Amino acid sequence: MIPYIKFVNYPKDYDWLLKIIMPQSSPFVKTISGDIYKTWNGEAIINFKWNTFGKYVQVQLLIASIILGLIHLSFEIRQIIYNPIKWIRNFWNIFNILACVLPIFSAAHWLQTDDKHVKLLSFSCLFLDIKFLLFFRVFESFGVYFAIIISVAKQIISFIVVLFIIIISFAHAFYIMLSPIETNFSFDNRVINNDPNNPWNIVPTYGKVLDDGTIDSNPYIIQLPMKIQTCDSSSLSNWSYMNNPSIVILSVLFSLLIVVYLMNLFIGLLNIAIDKDNDRVSYLIQKAEILAEIELFYLLPHQRRWKEWFP
Repeated sequence: MIPYIKFVNYPKDYDWLLKIIMPQSSPFVKTISGDIYKTWNGEAIINFKWNTFGKYVQVQLLIASIILGLIHLSFEIRQIIYNPIKWIRNFWNIFNILACVLPIFSAAHWLQTDDKHVKLLSFSCLFLDIKFLLFFRVFESFGVYFAIIISVAKQIISFIVVLFIIIISFAHAFYIMLSPIETNFSFDNRVINNDPNNPWNIVPTYGKVLDDGTIDSNPYIIQLPMKIQTCDSSSLSNWSYMNNPSIVILSVLFSLLIVVYLMNLFIGLLNIAIDKDNDRVSYLIQKAEILAEIELFYLLPHQRRWKEWFP
């Protein structure tokens, strides 16, 4: 017997419509406190509510999420069947399909395992939020910017590919130049040799000062090479520029070509592309595509023949 009289009850007399809009709280809702749930009585109330209706309502919500996701997914599948090339070329369809598939999978996984996969839920919410944002494309004040985003991306995609290949090429060159010549070393055991690229030869070491003022020849602390490679943003500082002119040449070429020239060129191309598509026509084209999608996949066949809508 729980000694909380009418702690979880609601008044019998109420206005149905008013309480839908502004629900009245019970003492249980008002007094959610750790002092109550430290006791067995508080835990018993929680278990009773959860086993009576809580878990069933949650299951119903998860099932509703799956059903709604399947409905939206069916629209995407119909668009793919109708014109797969056009569907693939539409950048926003990526967010649409992920906003359908991820919530379905998240809800199904939760129902089957009773475990809410936090990472999966986070991505589901991310793409659902983006999909919600896409509904604003039909309004001119927002739709203009969506049109600019897509149009600019289409115009500079080739430049992005070229830039990516150049960066990868420099990374490949640095990797070959700075890779250890000798292969008989291990990250687990310290190996000292004449290889200038041996990670153990270039890591910081800290010696111990003896009582007589001399420094012990054996390092007292050695920083692991793996930590340098993954965490040190200035890893090239481990090589002397005076003794490695090739590193200097590659660094200067990378700075001039990528940082100075190509990045400024990229900014200039963005400005040109934005000026080109910053008009109402791009928005109207985007809105026409949305209307065409609604006509083909959201309206029923008899609705597409209503004279009021299609005179």
